[in-house]
Amino acid sequence: MTRFSPMRFHLRTERLVLRPWALSDAEALRDLHAERGDGRPTVAEARAVVAGAIAAAEATGIALLPVTRRTEGDVIGYCGLTVGRATVEEPEIAYELFARVHGNGYATEAARAVLAAAADTGRTRLWSTVRAWNTASFRVLDKLGFERDRVTADDRGDIVWLTRALP
Repeated sequence: MTRFSPMRFHLRTERLVLRPWALSDAEALRDLHAERGDGRPTVAEARAVVAGAIAAAEATGIALLPVTRRTEGDVIGYCGLTVGRATVEEPEIAYELFARVHGNGYATEAARAVLAAAADTGRTRLWSTVRAWNTASFRVLDKLGFERDRVTADDRGDIVWLTRALP
């Protein structure tokens, strides 16, 4: 069992609500994954991803959370903590938003809420891994105080590792 408190799964900002996944989020997740250019998952595949996210949150006490706009109520992506390439003790912050909402500061706003929630768990450091081409993510992480640690590579190219001390 981890020595950390579970992350808060209900976060509110001035413009956003981050909340736990529901199976009804599968359609939005399908559309988000389709924007990556790797094809569109089936409904069953998207529901399986959502179910896996719910189970992982329960098992680890951390989660990627759907991000909705408070006024519109629409799912615009996700943001949260994940083991990813890191560990449950020092997880990764991750976010992915629909292209139609890029450039509005939503990723930074959501990630700030997640940083605060991560600090509340008692963790002292977070990681982020970003593909070397992802300039927009580097801008968000820079605003949040992340610093480059190292670069590794896989079959898809360079991965930049960044870290941030908490709180």
